[in-house]
Amino acid sequence: MAWIERIFEPDYILVRLAILLAALVGDLLWIVPGVGARDWVLALVALVLSAVCRWSQLWALLIQSGLLLLADGYGFAAAPVLKVLACVLLFELAVRGRGRQVAAGAVVLGVVVCFNLLDKLPATIGAAGFRMVIVVGVPLLLGGYVRLARDAARRERDSAAERIAAARAAERTAIARELHDLVAHHVSSMVLRVGVARHVLSAGTDPRITEVLDDLHTSSTAALADLRKLIGVLRDPAPFPTTAFVDPGGLPDALAVVIDRARATGLHVKATIDPSATHLDPLRGITVLRLTQEALANTIRHAGPSAQVALNLTLDADNSVHIRIEDEGRPSQENPEPPTARGAGSHEGHGLIGMRERVDLLGGALSVGPVGKGWRLSAVLPAEQKNSRERREARV
Repeated sequence: MAWIERIFEPDYILVRLAILLAALVGDLLWIVPGVGARDWVLALVALVLSAVCRWSQLWALLIQSGLLLLADGYGFAAAPVLKVLACVLLFELAVRGRGRQVAAGAVVLGVVVCFNLLDKLPATIGAAGFRMVIVVGVPLLLGGYVRLARDAARRERDSAAERIAAARAAERTAIARELHDLVAHHVSSMVLRVGVARHVLSAGTDPRITEVLDDLHTSSTAALADLRKLIGVLRDPAPFPTTAFVDPGGLPDALAVVIDRARATGLHVKATIDPSATHLDPLRGITVLRLTQEALANTIRHAGPSAQVALNLTLDADNSVHIRIEDEGRPSQENPEPPTARGAGSHEGHGLIGMRERVDLLGGALSVGPVGKGWRLSAVLPAEQKNSRERREARV
């Protein structure tokens, strides 16, 4: 029944006009006798004027009623066709118009169809009543029924949307609770134990161990902070939570932290970041940050901590984001790994899958694969106004 419901929408006025045109031509050609050129002109003008209901159903009905009065007064053969068009417009008004507008349109049309009977009252009261029932009552009844059915369907859709939103909120709350009780608890415990280890080590301890513990403490503290932000996002009942992992204007600083951590492992990173990246919206900002984290982590894992990496982040004139992260593979003195091995097998985890999902959520494009002896990640994120909000809402 969806197509029947849609055909009554204002945007489908051309479909309804095409159906009326076919009925009008058939009526004038084979049913109405004595049709002349003036009847064709008046009928087509009336049909064209019916398109006014796309903006104002009441004015369209008033104009149509005036044409009907003209046709009856001057004996046009197309008068029955104009009555049908007027009935259709009254139906349109009953479906979408307000109470007073519907009443005014019905009264005007009723007076017009009974105008040539008014001087013969009360003898013609039966005929006038019959015309009122057929020309005015039936369109009002059908229009009221369609309107009630559409309102009921709309309320049901809204109710279903509210139930779905409530179920999603409950699910997100449950996930947030499990993250806090399980993951966050264990991470905070690790942070505490690493902190204790840093303090109990003697002064003569190998400085490399102290350096590793310091880096581990910093990374685990940052992970705990991100977990708390994630829990806040999950507990936010809004469809698009206001809590953001990347503060407005803070993307370059966040990227600098990620790059510094990668360099601390021995990775040689040459980064070129467009200064206008500070104006990115939070959704694209977090996507850029996560792509960078995943790409650098994969480089350390597969190309080794001493690999050479080039990171480029630029914005187009239309505010589209282009990010490219490319490494040269393992240095020649280290054991080489085929570049194609990075994306092979399910044991590689969900990193590439997650990156593709993030980019797809924004309507962008992601290209990941070997280049030379190394690996390249290239992504394009379209401007915010080009993103499809409906697609994001469907995945929240």
